[in-house]
Amino acid sequence: MNWTMALTMRILYIDCDSLRSDHLGCYGYHRNTSPNIDELAEDGLRMTNYYASDTPCLPSRTALFTSRLGIHTGVINHGGLQADPRRSGHERGFKYPRKFQTFTRALREAGLHTVTLSPFPHRHDAIQVLEGFAEVHDPGDSRAPAHHHYEYAEEWLEDNAVDDDWFLHVNFWDPHTEYNTPEEFGNPFEDEPAPEWLTQETIDEHYATYGPHSAFNPESASLDWSGSWDLERMPEEIETREQFEQWVDGYDVGIRYMDRYIGKIFELLREAGVFEETLVILSADHGENLGELNVYGDHHTADEYTSNVPLIMRGPQVESGVDEAFHYQVDLAPTLVELVDGDVREGWDGRSFSKTVTDGESAGRDYLVLSQGAWACQRSVRWDDWLLMRTYHDGCKSLLEDVMLFDLESDPHETTNLADERPDVVEEGLAKLQQWHDERMLEASRGENGGNPDTPDGVTDPMWEVLREGGPLHAKQSIGPYADYLRTVGREEQAAEIEAKYDLEG
Repeated sequence: MNWTMALTMRILYIDCDSLRSDHLGCYGYHRNTSPNIDELAEDGLRMTNYYASDTPCLPSRTALFTSRLGIHTGVINHGGLQADPRRSGHERGFKYPRKFQTFTRALREAGLHTVTLSPFPHRHDAIQVLEGFAEVHDPGDSRAPAHHHYEYAEEWLEDNAVDDDWFLHVNFWDPHTEYNTPEEFGNPFEDEPAPEWLTQETIDEHYATYGPHSAFNPESASLDWSGSWDLERMPEEIETREQFEQWVDGYDVGIRYMDRYIGKIFELLREAGVFEETLVILSADHGENLGELNVYGDHHTADEYTSNVPLIMRGPQVESGVDEAFHYQVDLAPTLVELVDGDVREGWDGRSFSKTVTDGESAGRDYLVLSQGAWACQRSVRWDDWLLMRTYHDGCKSLLEDVMLFDLESDPHETTNLADERPDVVEEGLAKLQQWHDERMLEASRGENGGNPDTPDGVTDPMWEVLREGGPLHAKQSIGPYADYLRTVGREEQAAEIEAKYDLEG
């Protein structure tokens, strides 16, 4: 399994913002959104139950690079105290405590030259994800289409692809709201139907209710609730199937455009003669809601479509196939470090699945707990075919209930809450959630895995801290203005309902 004893290591990590697995051909999508990604998957390992432990962007990438769960790092929000990692404590010497160093630091220590081409760290002031990178390149505008970010990758690979032992992280934005693929690219899907699950009846139900990014006003996080954005690929509301199709087309075109430039990166590696000997990894920070739970665009919940992300690996000694076991995104860190014969840090929460990569052996977890702290406050349990969602702050989303249960086998788009019908399953899910919470708090108090009792608030659950601050950042910023907006468009009853729920002045 030790690759470094046999060959040079080159690792390319393609980080696709907001990419849903089920909108890729290799995961069964009916549209041809991803020919180059699909080709990668044909000869590689594809994981179907690979989840970001903490979403959205800032919590997710913090967890990925540190290999620590948000309940241990404290990073579960996009603002406030829980948007920055907890301090290392008294063990902080000249450098961070070794056991909590990032996986890129471990790769660099193992002899790889580590490089990131991403606007993300500066977009979110996420300095923690840069630890361990020898080179940092910021393409600037995070919302720029793939061709802009590709230029940086092209320049770096033309100069360095044939060098020995590197890790290159390349970040694309295109599937993220707002969908702004250049108009000249056209729409390859204009004659293909959007997914059929979202019926006109469901759209009618969604449109009659309210919430940020709901069918009634699916605006972006800019908090401009007037519907004034002017993007050809995005309707100002979703009242009909046709408008839903326009919305989905915008998302899928973003994937197809990004896929074009991913293919160009593969061509650069082929031209350099190193594609076959490069470990190529493709994944995402989180997914994108496309109507599920009345969220259109963005990533607001701890549900299947915000938390489940693709993971495709292809390269030397990768055992091709499909792995259906449950894995956290934090599990990638020890996996890669083991593959390069590096030093896996004892302060990581991740569990290696390197034997799955090289030998096809299953190394999954029994169940997962998923967190959302920026648009709502939620924890969800994912096991068997079940998803149980526990909501502590609904982020002004009218369809979210305190406890929701979905059978993802029969109801993959979370349309029917079975909590009342299956109290036995709810009880099982809540027990798993409590067990997970108790185990993480014990780790925090004992200094095991990602826990750190030496840091201030190290044995405090960051979810309760977000609630104490008044709720998740984006909801806290927008609830008042949103209620005002609803009143101006004739939805006085809904505005009053929001003001009463959150104790706002009318």
